[in-house]
Amino acid sequence: MNFRTIIFAAALACAAVPAAAGEPRAVVQLFTSQGCSSCPPADRLMGRLAQDPTLVTMSFPVDYWDYLGWKDTLALHGNSTLQRDYAVTRGDREVYTPQAVINGVAHALGSDQDAIEHAIVKSHSRSPLVLPVKLAVANGKVSVHVPAATGASKSGEVWLFPVTEKASVKIGRGENRGRTLNYYNVVRRWVKLGDWNGQAADFALPVSKLAGSGYSLEDVDHLALIVQSGSGDKPGLILGAATASLHAPAVR
Repeated sequence: MNFRTIIFAAALACAAVPAAAGEPRAVVQLFTSQGCSSCPPADRLMGRLAQDPTLVTMSFPVDYWDYLGWKDTLALHGNSTLQRDYAVTRGDREVYTPQAVINGVAHALGSDQDAIEHAIVKSHSRSPLVLPVKLAVANGKVSVHVPAATGASKSGEVWLFPVTEKASVKIGRGENRGRTLNYYNVVRRWVKLGDWNGQAADFALPVSKLAGSGYSLEDVDHLALIVQSGSGDKPGLILGAATASLHAPAVR
């Protein structure tokens, strides 16, 4: 075990303490692209981070590298827009792939495990996920409970994401041509459940409504939920998050 691994393991052990009660310590959103030759190491790292139960991890494939000759088969234009909006809100205007955004407010090179962990620890110490939101799937329905605000943030948007845990894609053209690459916790669609005004609120959605263009419910393994401050083109701090399996009643 090398020194970098020891430091990462120690940081992980310390930072994971608050998650013992079942609350995640961070949301990691990876902006990646099949047309980006430097992205595969970040995609592999996302696969490892996805095994950490204290993290909510999601891959957001972007479409702005499609002009290089390969159209990303998993990309959503909204993912590219979100990444740019994050950069504007932060004020640094840094948009690149692979880029990991942590809790909506910090960013790091998506292939740099130490930098991501540092951002997770720093973000958690300054702005932990304060809302213990609940997400469950049962009897053909998705149920969400957002509790009343206890901190300074008293409003936000409630977003639900159907997620494919692993997608293998054979790349035919572009910088990664000839390679078969794996993508983890891929967001297939954005579903806005509503706005949160600081009061306790419940949301529900039939599972049948989760299917979308280009994928079916069979492609969806679990759901990810976030409550995020800000609105529209000004995404802010993520206040709470949860995941649930689509195929069996579960809450995490």
